[in-house]
Amino acid sequence: MPTSAGRYVLIGATGQLGFDLTRTFDLPGELVRLTRADLDLSDEGAIGRVVTALRPTHVVNAAAYNLVDRAEDEREAAFAVNGRAVGALAAACQRVNATLVHFSTDYVFGGDRREPYDEDDPPHPLSVYAESKLAGERLALAGCERAFVIRVCGLFGVAQSRARTNFVETMLRLAREGRAIRVVRDQVLSPSATRDIAPKVWRVLTRGAPGLYHLTNAGQTSFFDFAREIFRLSGLTPALTATTAAEFGARARRPAYSVLARRRLAALGEDDLRPWNEALADYLRERQQPTPA
Repeated sequence: MPTSAGRYVLIGATGQLGFDLTRTFDLPGELVRLTRADLDLSDEGAIGRVVTALRPTHVVNAAAYNLVDRAEDEREAAFAVNGRAVGALAAACQRVNATLVHFSTDYVFGGDRREPYDEDDPPHPLSVYAESKLAGERLALAGCERAFVIRVCGLFGVAQSRARTNFVETMLRLAREGRAIRVVRDQVLSPSATRDIAPKVWRVLTRGAPGLYHLTNAGQTSFFDFAREIFRLSGLTPALTATTAAEFGARARRPAYSVLARRRLAALGEDDLRPWNEALADYLRERQQPTPA
């Protein structure tokens, strides 16, 4: 644990991960929360100016372009935020001697295996979104010698902005609308609660060396079984059917298997996250409560 106070600048503070990073922050020093109004990552020139003005000890980037299917037609927009902006953040952090924390995704892998991907396994992105996130990883690590890149998977969390766009909320919305729901059964992941991920980020930052980390809840499931558990825990019985990725025909390709091994987290003695379904049950309870300001 740091003994001196730092200045931690959190970009994307009102998103679901940013919200939980805020409420779990327990390090000595100050947390400066930035929204898109404070810093638009598509404005590369603003990045250097803001970082220089704030003089942080740490920059935590929880903002991203995450419209996976739309990115197939918006390559420039995806790479601007997920790639070039990260490079600009890394360069700015290097200039002011700050640590950079950046988040990436399980989608950087190709999914052609049935055992969890290690941090050292070679990536093979299948979509524009995944390519842009891999570009951001590489720019972060190349541009800042104190960069932490943390890959996450299937996030769900109670965002301060209440802009609920995660898989859980999509399933609940479709059920409320009385829609017939088709979900792919041949894509396997580790759904992860931002409420569980966030405190581990602060632990990794204070205990680990810079580099690449995988951080998810324990266990794995298909998207179909994930949806089925959402409805079981919610007491809902919508018309739910399994399909394949090929039949579903999403605009962007996803990996058939993208479970992440957490070797570097385990090396820190921090790989004790609970199973995803326990985290989901807590999320479904918490989402019914008013979100603190």
